Amino acid sequence: MNAFAATLLPALALDLLAGDPRWLPHPVVAIGRWARIQETWWRSSGLALRWAGAAAWLCIVGVASCTVAVTLWLVPFGLADVYWIYSFLALRSLDQHAMAVTGPLGEGNLPMAREAVGWMVGRDTQGLDEPQVARALIETVAENTSDGVIAPLFWLCIAGPVGMAAYKAVNTLDSMFGYRNDRYREFGWWPARADDWANWIPARLTAALFWLVAFAWPGMNGPESVRITLRDAHKQPSPNSGYPEAAAAGALGIRLGGSNTYGGVVTQKQYLGDERNALTWRSYGEMRVLLFGASLLFAAAILGVRAWA
Repeated sequence: MNAFAATLLPALALDLLAGDPRWLPHPVVAIGRWARIQETWWRSSGLALRWAGAAAWLCIVGVASCTVAVTLWLVPFGLADVYWIYSFLALRSLDQHAMAVTGPLGEGNLPMAREAVGWMVGRDTQGLDEPQVARALIETVAENTSDGVIAPLFWLCIAGPVGMAAYKAVNTLDSMFGYRNDRYREFGWWPARADDWANWIPARLTAALFWLVAFAWPGMNGPESVRITLRDAHKQPSPNSGYPEAAAAGALGIRLGGSNTYGGVVTQKQYLGDERNALTWRSYGEMRVLLFGASLLFAAAILGVRAWA
């Protein structure tokens, strides 16, 4: 077993078995706290907000990357590698959050399902009906298959745990600062652009992996997944999120997109996919196959590439 496999395999096993237990401090939480400190400091620095946001981004990503690099040097036997890879993967935790939504939906407890999906999405969830809750769930799981699993593994393959840490910092800063509102339109300009670049390849990889799973899994529609991706992926405001979402919509024969409410303001996104099947809590069963199938397929692929190289 080569060194890469000797760290990735136990880290992936830990993620599948344990997820993110609440008692274990999570590095992304630390990145978020450091980001708030840096935001306060750089906003008061006197720099133009766009430059202040870029400086804050550089400090946060730099500290996250250097912290991981130092621990890799200090901790022997690859233990630090295993810890960081495990910490920066979100396969099991994403599934656990999703199951916290589908469980109440299956029991007819819509208020609890709305509350649970509210922890996963930025939109207002108080008035959502079951199909809307299911749509919010499928959209966020499809997008986060890329952000939470495929992209971290991609950057791990490119630059090791340090690259993985840099990516997670970039992605966290986009989720904190990458808003097109008065507070963050300028300060968050660079964090949002950097996240777009960091996810450009992983988002498209995720769509391709969804295609492969859809071709292989009985009941899913591989050709439709490809067709819908090519037709609809570019319709979303984000240059990346439409790819995994459209691929999932085509594979499952559902329609995503449409009307969402953020802070009481209604926004309308274009539709992805064709409404061949109804959206219910059961829709997550097939989305779960896409999530685990794509993630494990990509892990196997990069292990094979590294072993061959």
